[in-house]
Amino acid sequence: MTQPKRAVVVGAGFGGLALAIRLQAGGYQVTVLEKRGKPGGRAYVYEDQGFVFDAGPTVITDPSALEELFTLAGRAMSDYVELLPVEPFYRLCWENAPPFDYLNDQQALDRQIEQRNPDDVEGYRRFLAYSQAVFQEGYIKLGTVPFLTIRDMVAAGPQLARLQAWRSVYDMVSRFIKDEHLRQAFSFHSLLVGGNPFATSSIYTLIHALERKWGVWFPRGGTGALVQGMVRLFEELGGTVELNAEVARIDVEDGRVKAVEAKDGRVFSTDALASNADVVHTYERLLGHHPRGVSKARSLRSKRFSMSLFVIYFGLNKVPGNLQHHTVCFGPRYRELIQEIFNHDTLADDFSLYLHAPCVTDPSLAPPGHSAHYVLAPVPHLGNAPINWEVEGPRYRDRILAYLEEHYIPGLREHLVTSSFFTPVDFRDELNSHLGSAFSLEPILTQSAWFRPHNRDGTITNLYLVGAGTHPGAGVPGVVGSAKATAELMMEQLNA
Repeated sequence: MTQPKRAVVVGAGFGGLALAIRLQAGGYQVTVLEKRGKPGGRAYVYEDQGFVFDAGPTVITDPSALEELFTLAGRAMSDYVELLPVEPFYRLCWENAPPFDYLNDQQALDRQIEQRNPDDVEGYRRFLAYSQAVFQEGYIKLGTVPFLTIRDMVAAGPQLARLQAWRSVYDMVSRFIKDEHLRQAFSFHSLLVGGNPFATSSIYTLIHALERKWGVWFPRGGTGALVQGMVRLFEELGGTVELNAEVARIDVEDGRVKAVEAKDGRVFSTDALASNADVVHTYERLLGHHPRGVSKARSLRSKRFSMSLFVIYFGLNKVPGNLQHHTVCFGPRYRELIQEIFNHDTLADDFSLYLHAPCVTDPSLAPPGHSAHYVLAPVPHLGNAPINWEVEGPRYRDRILAYLEEHYIPGLREHLVTSSFFTPVDFRDELNSHLGSAFSLEPILTQSAWFRPHNRDGTITNLYLVGAGTHPGAGVPGVVGSAKATAELMMEQLNA
């Protein structure tokens, strides 16, 4: 009996785990190597004094992509994790205007839109129709198809041109919507995948249609419970997850990966390798000894990278009564602030925030009568703004908590039980993210599809990429979609 081919996946983020499940179910013997002491990557979990804090992604928008992983393994996702509906999807708040509850109820949306600008009711419906057309082309048809040649891009060109993909998200929203607050409400989504709404391709308006189609969900027990469910499935299929196994080097012989060396000296021989690590880190550090790593890293460093994030995790000994699960807190400026975040070399005096209050949906994430939260502010990456976060971090934390106390959570600091924060330096050092970018390459049109790092390397024939840095991009649906595209290529090699 022949031995199954071996595959190594570097990194146990959503993309790495989704790929590992597909490969293990398809006939590979898979080992996942994870640097940190828990799986999850950006979906890490911190626990303190009975509080559970999801470190990163908290918006699940395409449960069907996750269900597919369990189905192809002959299992039911509901036996591993329970997804709870979140309604409204988001509450959008401004300092000088009433809040807007963005939910999956057309009549309720129409009423709120009409209160702001009656003409935008019809405009929104036309925007939704456009978003649905983009969703069909950009997500359903192309979201899990690997773009390996320029021919793939040329084939998609006519549809992208018809959908005016060269326009920005904000520009396209503004064609349909006139009220400025509503323009912000329907263009902020690109920030969830690291994109500037004023520069990111209008293709990313598909996120709006995606949410309207499948809703917004949250796993009972937090996003970490979904990660644990995926790990359990993978291990039941016979796969292995090695924690505290930081990869130091990828060994290449005769144009093929032969083995992976961990920092602790262990060597993992393999027939195929997929990296869920940061793409620049993969080529610059893990392949820095090889000509392909040197040249590819040089090319990647010249690209534009997404902004970073400043994240505060905090627990309260009370449950605020006025919050929704997801709240977007717009500051006094929108365009100007975003331009500073993406292009300036300093930290702006104001900020826009995303406030996560998961106990609204699942009270078990904090002790009784308590609540767990995180709040994040988009900030420049370290290549644009080399801020001394050791000095600025505590100041910025205090400014944000004071702002939340004034506008959203009265008495916050009086009821504060625990808090910690995560800066661009932590993204760089903990997650190996180039320049501390939170979402890898910025999702502009010239860094999307074929222009993004490919799911299979063009020179080292059994080296693959998965996750935010490859096609289709960041966000949970994006990285899970990348796993499907990459798995298709790796299964071709298995069956060759």
